[in-house]
Amino acid sequence: MSTFAILVSLLLLMFFAYRGITVLILAPLMAGLAVLLSGEASYIMPTYTQNFMQELGMYVVKFFPLFMLGALFGKLMADSGAAHSIADAIMKWLGTKHVILTVVLACALLTYGGVSLFVVAFAVYPIGAVLFRKTNTPKRYIPAAIALGSFTFTMTALPGAPSIQNAIPTSYLGTTTFAAPGLGIIAALIMLALGVWILNHFANKAMAKGEGYGEHLNEQLPSDELPRPSTLVAFLPIVMVIALNALFSYVILPNMDLSVVSQERFGNVTPASVIGMWSVLLALIISIMFTIVLNWNKWTDLKRTINKGCFSSFLPIFNTASEVAYGAIIAGMAGFMVIKDMILNLFPENPLISATISMNVLAAITGSSSGGLSIAYRTLGADYLKMVEAVGISPELLHRISTIAAGGLDTLPHSGAVITLLAICGLTHRQSYPQIFLMTTVVPLTALLIVLVLGSVFGSF
Repeated sequence: MSTFAILVSLLLLMFFAYRGITVLILAPLMAGLAVLLSGEASYIMPTYTQNFMQELGMYVVKFFPLFMLGALFGKLMADSGAAHSIADAIMKWLGTKHVILTVVLACALLTYGGVSLFVVAFAVYPIGAVLFRKTNTPKRYIPAAIALGSFTFTMTALPGAPSIQNAIPTSYLGTTTFAAPGLGIIAALIMLALGVWILNHFANKAMAKGEGYGEHLNEQLPSDELPRPSTLVAFLPIVMVIALNALFSYVILPNMDLSVVSQERFGNVTPASVIGMWSVLLALIISIMFTIVLNWNKWTDLKRTINKGCFSSFLPIFNTASEVAYGAIIAGMAGFMVIKDMILNLFPENPLISATISMNVLAAITGSSSGGLSIAYRTLGADYLKMVEAVGISPELLHRISTIAAGGLDTLPHSGAVITLLAICGLTHRQSYPQIFLMTTVVPLTALLIVLVLGSVFGSF
């Protein structure tokens, strides 16, 4: 009965999220419904106040700095005009014949530099709309191009990416965000090449049949009032985030005495468990200060930019934390224990395959790759670490495989990222979701299978 309750709850969560209802209210309601259908009606309120809210709070406490600094950095990049300059530069290099690749690369560079995917979508969409309209490319492919550049390889595969997804495993496995760099680069190249090829194929096929950009009302064009820093100035903060992240991860922090974190007042954690997260945070803090100074004469209202950047992190983190809390409630139910045991026992001789399945299942339940990863590592992380160590598999390989896996089924229709992206582009699920599904599910899962085989044969590299 508990397993049935989980399925009903998840399906209703997807249905109502598809209808546009916020997960802030849906997540606790659907968690309560799952408890009710499991025959534990008296547990609904304690589950909400003692479990759901505690899980939500724990996620916020742990990851709010990364969400806030990422959003602030993205806002500074947007308001300084750097995001537009980067997109303009790529367009000049590639030309208007490669509009899909232009949009993908613009998003990829920004997200790999630490800019929030929501900020990237807002910044790149207007420029993409101009390019697509100029070349008469169907507009319905813009969300998929943005999703490919923002939601896939720069989020889960590329080594050193300052994304929350790439940071989560570090505190559980003692790895860094540069784990298994060779495999990560291979996966990223597969996603980029395959995704761009598929989008170009279908877009060209649609155009050959006479489909054009289409008529779309109330479109917003890029503001001509934004400053346009030089290409070099625009790229410098991005380069700094990546370089500093690597420097702190491999040179500075590992050679410092961090034993203080082992004290009880700091949670009795190991130094290795904090290096990955600290490296990303320090890289963002320094890059934020550098960006402010570098564009000192360009700010029309720096206080407003800083405030809006910080405030813009609230909804994303609480959406994700609500999904994590929902998943945590589900993970504590008897029905989930059945699912967990089934997953762990599917391929006991190959924990990488088992981890791949569990990450996809949990990402699908929460509608969030970071939510799925967080729950998976909290509930299964210790088991998987023991399993990989027992068979001689590197924790770095587990880090990269699990991160890519979490980006497989995280963008089902109830995903908050998908709903937000479609709203930004002024399109509906019916118009653009099939293309988004191809880019954010089929393409990443294809890359995952290839990397899984390579990792199983050659190990971590």
